Amino acid sequence: MIPPELVTLRDFLRWAVSRFNAAGLHFGHGTQNAYDEAAYLLLHALHLPLDRIEPFLDAALTENERETIFALLNRRIEERIPAAYLTREAWLGDFPFYVDERVIVPRSHIAELLLDAPLSPWISDAGAVGSALDLCTGSGCLAILLAHAFPKARIDAVDISVEALEVAARNVADYQLDERIELIRSDLFAGLAGRRYDLIISNPPYVTGASMLALPAEYRHEPTLALASGDDGLDAVKVILSNARDHLEPGGILAVEVGGNRAIVESAFPRLDFIWLESDNGEGMVFLLQQEQLPE
Repeated sequence: MIPPELVTLRDFLRWAVSRFNAAGLHFGHGTQNAYDEAAYLLLHALHLPLDRIEPFLDAALTENERETIFALLNRRIEERIPAAYLTREAWLGDFPFYVDERVIVPRSHIAELLLDAPLSPWISDAGAVGSALDLCTGSGCLAILLAHAFPKARIDAVDISVEALEVAARNVADYQLDERIELIRSDLFAGLAGRRYDLIISNPPYVTGASMLALPAEYRHEPTLALASGDDGLDAVKVILSNARDHLEPGGILAVEVGGNRAIVESAFPRLDFIWLESDNGEGMVFLLQQEQLPE
């Protein structure tokens, strides 16, 4: 039953923020707090511009609109479903992507490093990158950002999950990049014999065993395959570091996101001289290595 006091968008926004906070919802799939999440869900449901809520706050809603947004907000509260799965949409910068429960919700520090002056200063000429690999592509979002960042590059987008590749195919088609991005089913490098690249990026599974047990309910809607990576969170990273050299051109670059596992990575590979990159939303979440630095 919709409370009769909820008449305007302002009413629903205030009510949603209060309910989200009272329910102890966890954020981190595109927004970081109850207000931003509520505003996003309301604007999306009402087909309004996502960057402008103020002009509409005092607009009275139709009965159909009230029913739609009340049901949507209650699903977020009661089922702890990430907002991106409710709206079937996620954003990286100005780039929207289709998402559903077959893939993790896109969120990546690598994305920030590709949006402006991509991977500068390690790549000084974006036009000189002729080939790139997105390992563990999921929804295909980083492969699409690679294609925009490096306009002359041929892109391979790899994932072990057939279902994830189905989502990636939809996004690649939406961006009309079918001729530049090849989707490949492979367990990391296993299906890439003989292929070499100027650049390899990866946002692989890296959640530790202990962290998997403590995940908030929202994250449990995501595919475990895309999150869990052994007790120390490094199962995938170890394979990547052991094989990347053979798939990089001389002078090529590897960039891998490991979240908060920097200390674990450095302890496991004390002889590697990692370069830790900085983004607006974090430092030490992504490491970079050049081809000649990688183990043979």
